[in-house]
Amino acid sequence: MSKSKNASPSPRQIADEYVDALIKLDPITGTYLGDRASHARLPDFSPAGQEELADLARSTLRRLAPAGTEPPAERICARLLRERLTAGLAMIEAGEQLRSVSNIFSPVPQIRTALTVTPTQTHEDWAILARRLRAIPESLTSYRASLAEGLNRNLPGGPRQVEALIVQLDESIGDNGGWFADLVAPGPDALRTELTGCARAAADALAQLRDWLRDEYAPAVAGAPNVVGEERYIRSARYYNGIELDLAEAYDYGWSEFHRLLSEMHVEAAKILPDAETPWSVLEHLDTHGHAIDGAEEVCSWLQDLMDEAIHKLGGTHFDMAERVKRVESCLAPSGASPAPYYTPPSLDFTRPGRTWLPTAGRTRFPTYELVSTWYHEGVPGHHLQLAQWAHVAGSLSRFQTSVGMVSANAEGWALYAERLMAELGFLSDPEHRLGYLDAQMMRAVRVVIDIGMHLGMEIPAHSPFSPGERWNPDLAEEFFRRHSGRPVAFVHNELIRYQSAPGQAIGYKLGERAWLRGRDAARKAAGTAFDLKRWHMAALSQGSLGLDDLEAELAVL
Repeated sequence: MSKSKNASPSPRQIADEYVDALIKLDPITGTYLGDRASHARLPDFSPAGQEELADLARSTLRRLAPAGTEPPAERICARLLRERLTAGLAMIEAGEQLRSVSNIFSPVPQIRTALTVTPTQTHEDWAILARRLRAIPESLTSYRASLAEGLNRNLPGGPRQVEALIVQLDESIGDNGGWFADLVAPGPDALRTELTGCARAAADALAQLRDWLRDEYAPAVAGAPNVVGEERYIRSARYYNGIELDLAEAYDYGWSEFHRLLSEMHVEAAKILPDAETPWSVLEHLDTHGHAIDGAEEVCSWLQDLMDEAIHKLGGTHFDMAERVKRVESCLAPSGASPAPYYTPPSLDFTRPGRTWLPTAGRTRFPTYELVSTWYHEGVPGHHLQLAQWAHVAGSLSRFQTSVGMVSANAEGWALYAERLMAELGFLSDPEHRLGYLDAQMMRAVRVVIDIGMHLGMEIPAHSPFSPGERWNPDLAEEFFRRHSGRPVAFVHNELIRYQSAPGQAIGYKLGERAWLRGRDAARKAAGTAFDLKRWHMAALSQGSLGLDDLEAELAVL
């Protein structure tokens, strides 16, 4: 029987119609999805633009049937859509976008990253990119309007975040078009004059924003706190994790992981330097005396080989990978990008592959202890395998579940699980690489402790090796992190600014990993000797995004 024209739309239809409407308002998202019409445009970041996003969320929520009445096959899609829109709407209604100042999460880095994934294969592509560059001044003006409105409403950004964004803008502006000039340099000669002019105009727009931030905005927020307090933290943590967290329990869990990992690190460090005082003194030794790759292009190639090897060894044994999922590219991050490695997913049609990005920060020597587990995290079997698999199955789910509806803690939790999986499978048996893996795990445990601790002003417990009985603040958090990390001082400083910019995001790595591990353990217990890890992995990666409130339960029954 044919479906009635008056039948109510399914949650999947509503979700995909939401995505269609969203990319008209947010062409950066459209570019990530591979929508060609989006490549020439940039978002309106103004208060009016934010209200349009809020109105879209409200109208979409009104179209959804009451929770619990949706068809069983579409229950997960409906739950995700309802939860994501509700969490995002809460952030907009609280004015968080009016104080969004960050060198990672705010509009400036969003625009830059979008430019790096805008197609440039043909003459027409370059002409479209030029149109996007011409849109930068207006888009940045709209962002400035939101920050100004935030000041009017007494919603200031944090001073440290402002300072970091100004530094990033300085790096991008450079001379004669700066970063934008490098971006357009490979363009066709026939468009040289236009591309060069667009690059200079974009750099000039960045300079105007930088000057306003430095001369007007920074003085206006100079006395604002760099932490957010409980109410804002709960709201933001819900947005990034998809769950109402028990923050005291999460804080205690972070500490338990800290102590477990510290013990393991001492054991592993002793295998390299038996008389070393701390694991981090061993890592410092490895910076100059350990395995390393010399040269930026050389390390980029080495990381490509590492991912290719993982695909070859894991494919067919622990994962069933479609051919198009196997394509992933190792890239060097442009100057002024995030100080940490990152990943950009493929377009839904795979015309743009997934890519990992390594910031070099002027370095020419790259110790491998800090790279191996990180590339299992960013590449394979981490972010790339999950997000490329989502794109691969998008036709059988919804575009919302496999892209726009991504929950940060789900994706970061999987990537951290992927690091642990590679350790379990014996890929991190080299003592240097295993110590680097444990240091990376320690960083994620420290994130839980200090992100919750400093934003909520929690007490440092008696079992802490650092300042027991004191209450966390950003300065104590940075010192604690620096004492328990092999990362450079500048990296640690930028990490703290990141946590201040996006409260509740950094805790999702460990909390998400825990959900993935608990879900796997429950599924293994239920299946007994019939448990098939490869089948479970592919079922888990083919269900699309889930918040942590659903993830563990759904994984347990796969």
